[in-house]
Parts: sequence; C-alpha cells; structure tokens
Amino acid sequence: MRLPRAMRLVRFRGAGGGETRLGLEEAAGGNVVDLSAAEPALPRSMRAFLESGQSGLAAAQRALDSGRHRLPRETVRLLAPVGDPEKVICVGLNYRDHCLEQDVKIPKEPIIFSKFPSAIIGPFDDIVHPEESSEVDWEVELAAVIGKKGRHIEESSALDHIVGFTVANDISARDWQKRNGRQWLLGKTFDTFCPLGPALVTKEAVADVHNLSIRCSVNGRLMQDSSTSQLIFRLPKLIAWLSRFVTLVPGDVLLTGTPPGVGAFQKPPVFLKRGDVVQCEIQELGTIRNKVV
Repeated sequence: MRLPRAMRLVRFRGAGGGETRLGLEEAAGGNVVDLSAAEPALPRSMRAFLESGQSGLAAAQRALDSGRHRLPRETVRLLAPVGDPEKVICVGLNYRDHCLEQDVKIPKEPIIFSKFPSAIIGPFDDIVHPEESSEVDWEVELAAVIGKKGRHIEESSALDHIVGFTVANDISARDWQKRNGRQWLLGKTFDTFCPLGPALVTKEAVADVHNLSIRCSVNGRLMQDSSTSQLIFRLPKLIAWLSRFVTLVPGDVLLTGTPPGVGAFQKPPVFLKRGDVVQCEIQELGTIRNKVV
C-alpha cells in the first residue's frame, strides 16, 4: 500500500451547525475536503478514524487526490481535531528556557500530569474565565497525537506511534495549581482549558518537529517566542517513558510543555481577563486564536 503523504486532518461542522464531519485542509488556512462525503463509510470521530490505521489514512489520501467534495473555508467551523481522546497527557517544565525563567533545576525525569478530555475546545472557540480563579494564564504547546497502540515502546521506534501534531494552549489557573496539595490537575482542567487545532498535521508534513518556532501573543503582544529545539525531553524519550506506565492508544493527545513568557512570571505577573484574545502558533502546524469570555 502506498504510504499517505502529508495531510492536514480536521473535524468541522457547517457554518450553520449540523453534524460533526471529518475533513482535510487543502493547505494551511485553505479550503476543506469533506472526507465524510468522499468516504461515507469512515467514522466521524477522529479517534475512531485513527484506530482504523493505514486504511483510514489511505481513504483520506484518495479524497485529497480526487479533487472533489471541496468546501470554501468560510462555510465551515473547525472543531478540535481530536475531540474525544482517551487521554490528554501533559509534560511540565520541559523547556530549558522555561526552567531558567523560573530559576528551577532541569528535571532529571519527565514531569507528567493530565487534563480531562472535557477541557478540549476548538481552535477558535471561546475560553471561559472561571469565576473561581483570578490567575488564568496561557501556555502555547506542541501537541503530539498517537496513531498506533503501544506499551513499553522503545525510543528507537517511538515516532512510529505518532500520527502527527497540532497546536495546543494549556490554559492554567495558577491559584488552583498552587492549591489542592499542589496537585496541578484542578488548575489545569477547568472546562475550555485546552484549545486544540487548527488541524492534525501528519508527521510527513513536518520537516523537523524538534526545530519549530513556537509563539504566543495576547491582544497582539508577543509573550512567548521560542523553538521546540529547547525541549528537554524530546518525543522519543517522552513516548518511551509514558508507555512504561500506560498503554498509549490512537487519539491520545500529548502536550509537550511550554516555553518561557507565561503570565505568572512576568514582572509584575499578568493574567488573562475577559475580552482578551490569545493566539498560539507553531511553524508548519498553524495558528489557534481564542477569546476569553
């Protein structure tokens, strides 16, 4: 079977609503191929689609090559590319420059926490500022998506288990991160605290995932500006480490950490307020933009 080429997989609805559908961007920010129309037998869930493996990706390739079922971009509303993962796994303190910003030691092992999948929203959906927090912060992150099930995965084969990448914003309530026995979960998993998108970009489309510019701006002001070359634990190490503890399955989302420039470490600290607009972008993957309400 011919291996699928680079693709930008999306989930979407029509501008007026309707059922969730799978699609592909013809190009970053371009028109959308309606994969659900081109291949009606395919599932509408990205997780189920990824579970179908190479046959699903081959069907997507056929739809992309067909030249049919194109939808103008302005007629669709993009959703999070993965809306129903079994797991959303996160890595803390995984950028060298972010550790320097906080004056903390470089971790010797990955620091792992999680968000509930219910925190996921789309690339242009609103972030709801919870009444319970006064310290809501931003964190642009590279997210990897698992495409192949595995446990006790070797570093040498770890990238075989990743189907692609997307942009994430690990929104965090710093006041709650410091409470609850300093367990981070509650501060990380309020509803709407995990914007994802705009597309799941297959790994074939990314020249070097460990050398991508990564940026975040708030109301047009650049706050984070770094490179994934600053990652302490790279993806092969993270996949091998995590799979010692849990079985990774298709659709699982792995947020790999954030660079310096978060609000909590500004002098004085700066936190998000209603009306703010947060934009996160990663080279070759795209841009997400979310208003705080």
